[in-house]
Amino acid sequence: MSNTIDEASNAKMLKYLPWLAAMAFFMQALDGTILNTSLPTIAKDLGKSPLEIQSIIVAYTLTVALLIPVSGWLSDKYGTKKIFQIAIFTFTLGSVLCAFATTLPFLVISRVIQAIGGSMMVPVARLAILYAYPKRELLKVINFITIPGLIGPLLGPSLGGFLVDALSWHWIFLVNIPFGIIALWMTTFAIPDFKHPVFKFDIRGMILFSGGVTFLTLLMELVSSRVIGYQMVIALAVISIFLIALYIYHARKKQHPLIDLNLFKIRTLKIGIIGNLITRLGIGGMPFLTPLLLQVGYGHSAVVAGLMMIPAAISNMLAKSFAVPIVSKFGYRKTLIWNTIVLGLVICMFYLMRADTSIYYIIPLMILNGFFSSIQFTAMNTLSLADLDERTSSEGNSLLSVTQQLSLTFGISVAALILGVFRQMDSINNGEQIEAFRYAFLTMGILTVLSSYIFFQLNSTDGQQMSRKRVHEE
Repeated sequence: MSNTIDEASNAKMLKYLPWLAAMAFFMQALDGTILNTSLPTIAKDLGKSPLEIQSIIVAYTLTVALLIPVSGWLSDKYGTKKIFQIAIFTFTLGSVLCAFATTLPFLVISRVIQAIGGSMMVPVARLAILYAYPKRELLKVINFITIPGLIGPLLGPSLGGFLVDALSWHWIFLVNIPFGIIALWMTTFAIPDFKHPVFKFDIRGMILFSGGVTFLTLLMELVSSRVIGYQMVIALAVISIFLIALYIYHARKKQHPLIDLNLFKIRTLKIGIIGNLITRLGIGGMPFLTPLLLQVGYGHSAVVAGLMMIPAAISNMLAKSFAVPIVSKFGYRKTLIWNTIVLGLVICMFYLMRADTSIYYIIPLMILNGFFSSIQFTAMNTLSLADLDERTSSEGNSLLSVTQQLSLTFGISVAALILGVFRQMDSINNGEQIEAFRYAFLTMGILTVLSSYIFFQLNSTDGQQMSRKRVHEE
């Protein structure tokens, strides 16, 4: 009888696990995009400038990036079921705290709590899928669970704009609560409890790496907000460099470090990772700056700003079907070099906008930006995985995930920093908010074009074995 019950229980888990994982993907994707169109309203309510409130987003993405390496270790040691339940509960609790925040510091702290759950939610769900299904079924299951992750960016900006205009900004966090409750209920029957042997966790490496990256992010945040002097800038920069250097020294000596630096000996992984970081310094801030441009620069409502983000999301989705044929035909080297240059030129074209420019001028630019960004991310991510084998695939994939989150953090911070610099230049602004945005877009576009240099290091045959395989999601 017990075997029959176990088989029935396993069958039920295999039936509902993809739905639970899909819900986790959707919750994270929705939360990652619903906030962008709400920033001006939140800033006004909290008595802050909408151009200096990016810490709400940065706190989340940075926390997720730093805790991704921990999620896999925790789930292997304590079980996927327990850690996933904790992740959902923490994410939902953080959402409740965000909804009731009355000050910016409290909202940032609440976002960090939310991010602690978010950092484990999707990785643990994906890990449970990998453990639960045979390889022959993985492609079908993974394709199923990633679809909601594509719907989230499509729905998020417009839903956020509607909730802000029709109700209040608090509702962009409250919408997570019913999903969280349903997901918690589903964990009682829809997720297996897998455990695996683990090495001793690299706590010292975690402290050094997290400290170095956090101080670097804090430096960019404080500079963009114009609240510190040059002496403090130098001090924070020195501390950050010192901690990162200590981590490099530590990782080279430790047998099982937090991030294995030997992975950078794999050339395609190294170029893909560096390309992710450098290229996104130019393009990573676009989802942050564009809604601000529409609301602060042109005075449109949150609903309009949200609707204007939909063309980019649609073209981003459609471009995924073109990515593999393009890379297969031209190879990674040509694709990444030319796509990066074109993407940079598209961003530069935002500079041509004036105070009296029609809003419809932005739509084709958003479509082009969404399309070429999708090609860029897909090509960089699959290139990073091209030469990984069974021994390095797990750690390499984890490193790529960390890099993606860090690049989001740095992209937003750099965009806010560039915008802040131009806002201080009276000779540029001439009393018009739109001018600072124009020069910020131009600078980010030039940075993107220059970042194409890293892909000149590729050989024409690099990544050939990946070019006809299914792409790795962003």
